[in-house]
Amino acid sequence: MAAMRAIAIASNSTSCLVTRNPVLLKQKPFIQSLFLKNLKVAYSSSKRSYACRAIYNPEVQVKEEGQLETLDYRVFLVEKSGKKVSPWHDIPLQLGDGMFNFIVEIPKESSAKMEVATDEAYTPIKQDTKKGKLRYYPYNIHWNYGLLPQTWEDPSFSNSEVEGAFGDNDPVDVVEIGESRRKIGEILKIKPLAALAMIDEGELDWKIIAISLDDPKASLVNDVNDVEKHFPGTLTAIRDWFRDYKIPDGKPANKFGLGNTAANRDYALKVIAETNESWNKLVKRSIPSGELSLV
Repeated sequence: MAAMRAIAIASNSTSCLVTRNPVLLKQKPFIQSLFLKNLKVAYSSSKRSYACRAIYNPEVQVKEEGQLETLDYRVFLVEKSGKKVSPWHDIPLQLGDGMFNFIVEIPKESSAKMEVATDEAYTPIKQDTKKGKLRYYPYNIHWNYGLLPQTWEDPSFSNSEVEGAFGDNDPVDVVEIGESRRKIGEILKIKPLAALAMIDEGELDWKIIAISLDDPKASLVNDVNDVEKHFPGTLTAIRDWFRDYKIPDGKPANKFGLGNTAANRDYALKVIAETNESWNKLVKRSIPSGELSLV
C-alpha cells in the first residue's frame, strides 16, 4: 500500500542575491565565481521554467508506489497538490552558508542498491537491476548514501586532476556519516567535509563525505581532519568499502585518484560547484541529454 511521509524543505532566502552570504564570500575565488554564476541562472526551456531555480523551494512528501524490493517499486517526491517533482532537478542544491540538500537513496545498514532513475520522468528512486534482476550490495553499507540534487558528472568531461577520467553520467554521490539511519527519499541538510575521487571502470564517480546538520556531532566536524578526529577510521572504511564491494561479484577493485586519499572541504566544494555547472548546462540543453530525463 502506498505511503506518504511529509518532508519540509526550509528556505534560507527569498531572492537570488547570494552575495550577502558571508560564508560563500570567504570561499576561494574559483569556487565563489562558479556558485555565483550558477545561482544567478535565469532561463527557460520548452518544458519548465528555470528562473531563480536555485531557490525553488517546494514542500514535498515521499510517495511510495509498488512493493519494496520488487521491480515495480518507486519512491516519488510530490507536492501537497499531488504534483510530482524530481529529486534530481527540482530540489534545490544550495541552502547557503556552505550547506546543501542531500536526498537519501540507501539507508545505512541496508544492502538493496537503490538509486534515482535518471531515465524516467520525475526521476523517482528505484532499486537498480541487472539482466532483469534486482541488485544488492554483497554486504550492508554502513552510512546513509544518496545524491546531491542539481549536480551531474558529465561523461564528456575528462578530469585532468583525476587521471583524465570522464564523469559517470549521474548526480554526485554523498556518504552521510551521522549516527541516525535515514529513510529512502528523506531530504537532509548537510555540510560537506571531504571528497573521494573513485574511479569505477574508468569513470569518475565522486563521493562527497558529509554530515547531517541535525547530527549530535555536526558542530564538531567542519573539514577532513575533523572527520578523522571525531570519527576515527571512517574515511579509510568508506574508501575500502567502495574499493572492494564489487570483488565478491568477480570484478576488480575500484581505484581512487588524488593520491588515494580524501580531499578537504574546499576541494569538495569545488567538485560540487563544477558538477552543478555541468547540471546547469544539461538542463539548458547546452549538452545533449541522451536518455536522461530532464523532467
